[in-house]
Amino acid sequence: MRVSRLVLSVGGRVRQAVVVQCETQRAASPQWAAHGTASGNQAQFTRNENEYLNQGHIEMIQSSKQIVQQSPLKGVYQWFSNRCRARRFWRNSELDQKGRAFYQQFFSDGDIVFDVGANVGHRSRMFHRLGATVVAVEPQLPCIRHLEVVFRRSERFHLVRSALGASVGEAEMLISNESTISTLSAEWVRMVKESGRFATSQWNQRAIVPVETLDNLIERYGTPAFVKIDVEGFEKEVIAGLSRPVGALSLEYTPENIEGTLSCIQQLCDIAPCEFQYSDGETLEFALPDWVDADSIRSVLEQVPLNDFGDVYVQFQQPS
Repeated sequence: MRVSRLVLSVGGRVRQAVVVQCETQRAASPQWAAHGTASGNQAQFTRNENEYLNQGHIEMIQSSKQIVQQSPLKGVYQWFSNRCRARRFWRNSELDQKGRAFYQQFFSDGDIVFDVGANVGHRSRMFHRLGATVVAVEPQLPCIRHLEVVFRRSERFHLVRSALGASVGEAEMLISNESTISTLSAEWVRMVKESGRFATSQWNQRAIVPVETLDNLIERYGTPAFVKIDVEGFEKEVIAGLSRPVGALSLEYTPENIEGTLSCIQQLCDIAPCEFQYSDGETLEFALPDWVDADSIRSVLEQVPLNDFGDVYVQFQQPS
């Protein structure tokens, strides 16, 4: 295998890209043969990851990455990789359009929004596109690195590299093979395994992560118009770190942890009078015709089917 150098002009700048040449036997599959040279014993690939993945050349990509990352061109590879990742991330989607239409009822251009449990930033992207100043809270290192890349040019994005809880300190995070279900709640993991919702998922890694509170973030960044909380069963502890009303917030619910969601509702009502709505799954649509009081939303949630999930939305009532 040989690494050659290709000089490109990108945006007026000269960049060096990588061409990897791999000696192969004559292709056993039509896909491989289609990319061979006239002699049939050499295939030439550029560093276009999407093209290779679509054609199943995963091993080729991994070999190419290893060579480039160990070469003097590592910086060029990182620049190119980050650029591609950011471009993919900021592509507009139908879900983005629907999300922006839904979330704009909670805040206006220039408002502060907290994204607690930001993961790789899909909701942060929606909030950012609506003109909000986004404070994203995420403790998982791979997600942090991704967010640093895709939001690196934004002055309206602030990344808090920690979890949130009832008090400042540290906590053990159970890291899943699916980053969206990593959690600080061992009890939540037990419940979703027993219910079968995530029967095949694993939480084999542990990490000690810093913990802050919602009150701390408000002191640092200001009172948010909206707070999105998606922390896989740790919502009660996050709400325990809030002592003052915000504009509005959302909490993910699952039937396994309905008691925890009901506790959150009471905690929020203890802070100030509230009204409630909910959405089913990822519909980004309200399921009720109007906002309701705490007793009404409790009745709704107590009847949630076992295979259901969604978000509860909370508005603090403004004093008259």
